[in-house]
Amino acid sequence: MTDKDFEEPHGDDEVLGEEGSDAQASGPDAHGEPGASDAADDAAADELTIDDILGAAQTDEAAVAEAPAGDHDLLIDLKRVQAEYANYRRRTEEQREVEIERAKGSVAKGLLPVLDDLDRADKHGDLVEGTPLAAIADKLRGVVARLGVETYGAAGDAFDPQQHEAIFQAPTPGTAEPTILEVVEVGYRLGSIELRPAKVVVAVPAE
Repeated sequence: MTDKDFEEPHGDDEVLGEEGSDAQASGPDAHGEPGASDAADDAAADELTIDDILGAAQTDEAAVAEAPAGDHDLLIDLKRVQAEYANYRRRTEEQREVEIERAKGSVAKGLLPVLDDLDRADKHGDLVEGTPLAAIADKLRGVVARLGVETYGAAGDAFDPQQHEAIFQAPTPGTAEPTILEVVEVGYRLGSIELRPAKVVVAVPAE
């Protein structure tokens, strides 16, 4: 025997060993579980939003009627969820609008005494155009107007007990129905919220 007869085999066996190691590293782990990328894909597939569910429920009655028994019940349940969610969203939006109006009304209501003082100053001729006080009055009234606050109650309007507060009734010849004769205090409202009723003197038919 020569020394060549005792040389260890190499070459193909070693290459196959390295390739097997690389294949094992790139494939599933030792326990047969998928890699990190597969887990991320599965997690993304499971992240269904309420819009996805409701979108699946938007189907016509014919499709529901023709669906198999199991799918038919599922579609009915999804349509019920859709209706409940739509009602919830509508109620939430309505409540949000009401709360916004209340917040604005609370701010505007605190400004009403200042507006009354400005009205009195205007009647007495103190708000001369071009003066600093007149400029301040215009700015304040502009802020109130941008909040959506409206005034109501004017001489000559028909008297409405739901909107006007009569502080005095004056029998007036020629008056056929109660009419506002004089506005003592202007009324303010914000949308459907009444901030303050108008206080008025009412002309009523003379007996």
